Amino acid sequence: MGIEGPFWRAIAVFRLASLAYAALLVLRAGGYARPAVAWAVVGVMAAWTAVTLVLYPAARRGPLLAADLLVTVGCLLATPFAQSRGDVLAGAMPITATWVAGPVLAYGVARGRRAGAVAAAAVSAADLWLRSAGGIDLASFPVNGAVLIFMAGVVVGHVARLAREAEERMRRAERIEAAGRERERLARGIHDSVLQVLALVQRRGAEIGGEAAELGRLAGEQESALRALVQAPPVAQPPHPVPPPGLRGRLRSPARPRRALAREGTSRRVTNTTTAEPEVDLRDLLRPYGTARVTVSAPATPLPLPAESAREVAAAVGAALDNVVRHCPGDTRAWILAEEDGGAVVVTVRDDGPGIPEGRLDQAAREGRMGVAQSIRGRVADLGGTVTVTSSRSGTEIELSVPARTPPRPGEGGERRS
Repeated sequence: MGIEGPFWRAIAVFRLASLAYAALLVLRAGGYARPAVAWAVVGVMAAWTAVTLVLYPAARRGPLLAADLLVTVGCLLATPFAQSRGDVLAGAMPITATWVAGPVLAYGVARGRRAGAVAAAAVSAADLWLRSAGGIDLASFPVNGAVLIFMAGVVVGHVARLAREAEERMRRAERIEAAGRERERLARGIHDSVLQVLALVQRRGAEIGGEAAELGRLAGEQESALRALVQAPPVAQPPHPVPPPGLRGRLRSPARPRRALAREGTSRRVTNTTTAEPEVDLRDLLRPYGTARVTVSAPATPLPLPAESAREVAAAVGAALDNVVRHCPGDTRAWILAEEDGGAVVVTVRDDGPGIPEGRLDQAAREGRMGVAQSIRGRVADLGGTVTVTSSRSGTEIELSVPARTPPRPGEGGERRS
């Protein structure tokens, strides 16, 4: 029943109070023109009120809701059989009085504001048909009851829907909190057992050398990957990662090939962007790059970027690490530093390799090898950012700076064409 429970209890109290009010009206009117019929209708109303108190909210399905509406409309339409024509023409209140709003409220709570409005329309149509027995006078035709019933159905249905959404968000937050606590518990156990064993294997393998050194290196990579996994916060809908080949490849990641990612990035850049693109945390895309020889450093606070921008930045970082794998010795280390600087997000990729010889990038571009020019500079330039490459004999540093809010490309306007 959850958060709907108070709604159903309120409807039950309303039905009981309305039933008592209807019985009081019949009693004050002396049973109207036909007391037996009037009290019989009140008896049906009492019996049905008892049924709804028992069945709601456990069986709030279509058949019960439909039966509730039919019984209520039937009791309302029985009014002319109890009241005289003079009572009806004088605008006397129907036998059901305010009890007719019960199914409208039930529909609103169970099915939402639209269903509440439909139920209110059915009840109001029956009520207006009764009141139009003596003809329709637009100046004095009573529509207040119909308007109030309609507003009650819509408002209660809307409030009930908001309450259900709030309850779902609360449950989701509780699940995330419980998952976080369980993750922390597992992380403590892994840290005290598996991570320490992997660190020991890495250290001893390096001391022994030979094949043991290779085993130690693999243990170090697994340690880094496992440490990043247990330290990363849970993500409800994780974005597509862009794992780097080479340094990350030995971990057998089930990642998609780089060409597929490039095609996806191209297709996403030409889609319609009239709707706001969701943001993702850039840290979640950079953490998978961490290995025994790649250190990822990111702030404790999120680095939000539009989803497309975050994927392109992560792909550019992967391209920079590819260059480290292809052109540097096998023991080269790399560092990834992500931070926010004013209105821009800055990602720096640094390595301790031999550096890039002077003029080598221009020569590679002339020879058709467009790795830095397209995979890095092109991606960042499309996002309105800049790339700075600094190299020396002690290593290379590539700094990627992109605005937190990517400006539209020239000529695009509000919609990009395919």
